[in-house]
Amino acid sequence: MQQNTQPQANMTGPAPAMGVAGVSQTNPMQAPVQQAQVQAQPTAITGTAVKTTAANQAAAASTPTSLPTSIKIETLLEECIRRGASDLHIQVGLPPILRIDGSLTPIPNTPALTSEMVEKLVFSTLDSMQREVLSKDKEFDYSFSFGEIARFRVNAFNEKGNLAAAFRLIPTKMPTIEELGMPQVISSFADYPRGLVLVTGPTGSGKSTTLAAIINKINSEKAMHILTIEDPIEFTHKSIRSVVAQREVHYDTYSFSRALKSALREDPDVVLLGEMRDLETISSAITIAETGHLVFATLHTNSAAQSIDRMIDVFPAEQQPQIRSQLAGILMAVCSQRLVPAIGGGRVVAAEIMIANSAVRSIIREGKTHQLDNTIQTGANEGMQTMDRTLAKLVQQGTVTYDSARDYAVDMREFDRLVKGI
Repeated sequence: MQQNTQPQANMTGPAPAMGVAGVSQTNPMQAPVQQAQVQAQPTAITGTAVKTTAANQAAAASTPTSLPTSIKIETLLEECIRRGASDLHIQVGLPPILRIDGSLTPIPNTPALTSEMVEKLVFSTLDSMQREVLSKDKEFDYSFSFGEIARFRVNAFNEKGNLAAAFRLIPTKMPTIEELGMPQVISSFADYPRGLVLVTGPTGSGKSTTLAAIINKINSEKAMHILTIEDPIEFTHKSIRSVVAQREVHYDTYSFSRALKSALREDPDVVLLGEMRDLETISSAITIAETGHLVFATLHTNSAAQSIDRMIDVFPAEQQPQIRSQLAGILMAVCSQRLVPAIGGGRVVAAEIMIANSAVRSIIREGKTHQLDNTIQTGANEGMQTMDRTLAKLVQQGTVTYDSARDYAVDMREFDRLVKGI
């Protein structure tokens, strides 16, 4: 079986004039680590609010040191991996900044970056075609492999007339559902024969990591054709028992909607859609699920009820009753998750889980999504759980503090009641 080794969306363009040192000739985005001693540390995919002290820390660290001109992207990426950071931010006027356990902190002894330094750092990770796209569109999503230990998903953009970039660390080690600390019911998502499974949450809540673990389980246990459509590719899956084809928007296809239209002709059993962004992609995902395929997708929503409403509300009012009926028939489960700072460092996942039983399907069909929370509360024997109950359990176990959990609670009174065990 051919293994899928697509590390950077099948980039086959000419090698960049200014590239990361040691880039492979066959793949211009493969950058080996300069120090063999650097070890990857599994890092949760992230995102909580910036602490107010970050700006003061950045200002304090912005005094130029001995690295004003020699700072290299390899050094910064290695530091990101070494310190277990989830993100690296590069911006003119600030030193390079890492996000560690949800909080921003500048890299010590690094200077405030000039426009020329930022351009050199960012351009060293781009090939000539990518640079053209960035110059034309003023923003660009891409990913690359950093040696054998990590991948980075990057958004390069312009701010106040200057180039800037955010690098998201993606460990190369494929996580398991157990390692992520997800509820065991998540494993059953991989066993559905067909239908639609949603993994939702704000940016940086670990949606891609959860989906990667589910796809990895299918790939390891079943002989299926798995098709992923992403922007950009994050985790790379090598074909194990399944045949895995990963398509990246802009390189392997022009758009999500175009790739989804072609998907039915590509004989997939499982389709992973990186993000349902608009009416066209949501409509296509529903159609693929209706035709007997298992579809996994993400939404930037905070709860199961909000996810259902978001999917329905993008359609014109006259179509919404039909969409409700279709969605009621194909939806299998919704996992809405957050990453909560843990006591002692790191973060743990907290998830609301809704399984589409007959009561859930009836509520969706009748447009009474406000009743879904009550149905989730009474569905614990089927693996359902509310966000507030999950957070309360983490507090009672001593995994997170009361204050940290309360920041993510949906209903403060219900959360307080559950923590007290009333």
